[in-house]
Amino acid sequence: MNLLSSNDLSKEQIERIFGIADSVLAGKEEAALKEGSILALLFQKPSTRTRVSFEAAMAQLGGATIYIDAMTSQMSRGESFADTSRILSSYCDFIAARLNSHADLLQMADSSSVPVINALTDLEHPTQALADIYTIRNHRHNLKGTKIAFMGDIATNTANSLMVTAAKLGMEISLIGPKNYAPNAVYFNKAREYSTVYVHDTPEEGLEDANIIYTDTFVSMGQEKEAEERRRIFAPYQVNAHALELAREDALVMHCLPAHRGEEITDDVLDGPRSIVWEQAKNKMLIAKAVLLFLSV
Repeated sequence: MNLLSSNDLSKEQIERIFGIADSVLAGKEEAALKEGSILALLFQKPSTRTRVSFEAAMAQLGGATIYIDAMTSQMSRGESFADTSRILSSYCDFIAARLNSHADLLQMADSSSVPVINALTDLEHPTQALADIYTIRNHRHNLKGTKIAFMGDIATNTANSLMVTAAKLGMEISLIGPKNYAPNAVYFNKAREYSTVYVHDTPEEGLEDANIIYTDTFVSMGQEKEAEERRRIFAPYQVNAHALELAREDALVMHCLPAHRGEEITDDVLDGPRSIVWEQAKNKMLIAKAVLLFLSV
């Protein structure tokens, strides 16, 4: 089995991954992979938390990792994703790939003889969504009916995976962003198969009764040429003290990081008492362990 998309997992499988994470955290799970297990990390894009969380997870599970920068591999000279995957899977037990194109990830999965994990593509970031919802679950044990408001660029890969994963668990989703920046229709429609998903163009409407306020950078990797324009357009969607006032009094704040302080989120909110951002980031390693154990069965 692969983990290429949030669509790959059923509600029961998501809950199984969360159960494994609970057991690992409590010391009840046999937190080890088969001896000598190796994870290949093939990355086209920069990474801090995803890379380190998987490397640390493998080490603590008794395995090892091999990091491959695509630009210093033979891929930089034209070797295909399919050929690369075929070879890597003959050496390693798992492949986690962070790629520019989701289509290239699918090509890798088709040629791999071992599980392939999406460590981020242009369309999705499923392991991030799992860590996010797991973190919310630690604070709100009944996820069904919990309202999560994603504010800012609601068409990001993170938003795509988050809305589908949250919807499968019965959460209510509020997407808040400028009128001309609609969510990805495929993921929006998929999420609506499972739960209620609203789109708003004002924080005042979208944040009402929100239990969770979630944001991400206004300028994602590959959008640097649009940076100035995007910062201007998305400025009204900053998560700040006023945004907190619009949500429930006990609403919690999340950010997948890295944060651009003073842009999509202010210091006082990011470092404030209602922020669970650092717990969210810490849980990436726990979820990495759970995903690896889940896929190794």
